[in-house]
Amino acid sequence: MPPPRTTRTARPAASQDDGWLELTAVRRAAVAGRPVTHRRILVQVGALTLLVLAGVVAVGGWASRQEAESEAVDAAARRTQTLARAVVEPVLTDAVVAGDPGALATLDRAVRDHVLNDAVVRVKIWSADGAVVYSDEPRLVGRQFGLDEEEAEMLSRGSGRGAEVTDLDEPENVYERDRGKLLEVYLPVHTPDGTPLLFETYSPYDSVVTRTGEIWGGFAVITAASLVALFLLLLPLVTSLVRRLRGLQEQRERLLEQALAASDTERRRVAASLHDGPVQELAGTAFVVAGAAQKARDADQPALATALDEAAAAVRSGIGGLRSLLVEVYPATLARTGLTGALADLLGGLAPREVVVTTDIEPAAVEALSAEQAQHVFHVAQELVRNVAKHAAASAARLTLTRSGPLVVLELTDDGVGFDPEAAFAHPDAGHIGLPLLRDAAQQHGTRLAVRSAPGAGAAWRLEVPVP
Repeated sequence: MPPPRTTRTARPAASQDDGWLELTAVRRAAVAGRPVTHRRILVQVGALTLLVLAGVVAVGGWASRQEAESEAVDAAARRTQTLARAVVEPVLTDAVVAGDPGALATLDRAVRDHVLNDAVVRVKIWSADGAVVYSDEPRLVGRQFGLDEEEAEMLSRGSGRGAEVTDLDEPENVYERDRGKLLEVYLPVHTPDGTPLLFETYSPYDSVVTRTGEIWGGFAVITAASLVALFLLLLPLVTSLVRRLRGLQEQRERLLEQALAASDTERRRVAASLHDGPVQELAGTAFVVAGAAQKARDADQPALATALDEAAAAVRSGIGGLRSLLVEVYPATLARTGLTGALADLLGGLAPREVVVTTDIEPAAVEALSAEQAQHVFHVAQELVRNVAKHAAASAARLTLTRSGPLVVLELTDDGVGFDPEAAFAHPDAGHIGLPLLRDAAQQHGTRLAVRSAPGAGAAWRLEVPVP
């Protein structure tokens, strides 16, 4: 069988151009099928534990701050109520509301002696119309800012208490802005004649931060200890599961190896049976028929000689077909001479169909493939060449095998009749049933298979094999 005509021109692997229909997604078989290890499982469990811990820290921090703020507000409210009843109301006279300097001085001494300290840094007393009746900051006294709806309702009701984080951007808080974040508490107080006023204290927010740390500290210790204990309890279970998974994986690999070995043995047996049986018998028959044709010519029987020559030619053609089938069933050259020789033999089968074949096979691409990958590349090329021979009606074909970075790329193009790839794969007929199988095989081996074709425009196939 004559070898295909070969040209040697270096070219990079093709890129993903418009018109290519990708039939498979890249999925590295080494990643999908890598063995389960104890270390990898422990790393995954540890990462999950850290992720849970981070979530607990976030939620716990928020919950701790809410609880601490609630406690601080409640403590400040109780303190303010005690100060209002025990210190402020006894010295809060009608003269204070009228702005009497003596009454204001008496109230100021009481506030400075018994109210202001590290826990209370500012005091204000408001009238119902929103004016500041008294403050330890003299510049605020007499100024009117107004009360919000909640404060006004509290004054009209004459009972209750409120608390909130101070909005330092409000005009009435202009002199508290240098004190940092504050917590304000307000409640109604009354003069001897029953005039309602609003008593308001401001406390540093540091107490909330301190209490948040205390609550979170106790919570974090319990949470971290629980997670560590859970991790340690899971270790024996994880170890047992890893061992079982590794055993199952090794068993699966042994079964696959046995199946491949059995398949290879059966193909070898069939090929040997064909070669030693029908092929030899047909070869002998061809010689006998050719001899009979010669005797017919010697006996001046040209019609019989012509018929016998045609029969001998048909037998020889059958022998050629059987030998091509032997190459397909068991490509001995793949094991003996490697992928390059096997591809050359495979493409040689196109010569009797008058298809001019050119090849470009880079040694670096062949060397980068493992034995399993080389077998896969050959099987894909085998199916593609079979399609060219049976369906393409091509006059020329080109096969390239190149290395491009982390990929070895097999390409086969022809100038035949082409086809509609989407229709062929969506509704495969009896003649194209091998195409979906080809796609599935590529997916199973973690390679990418793409096709570009149209009716009357030939066909181009590309197989990308990830390599180290």
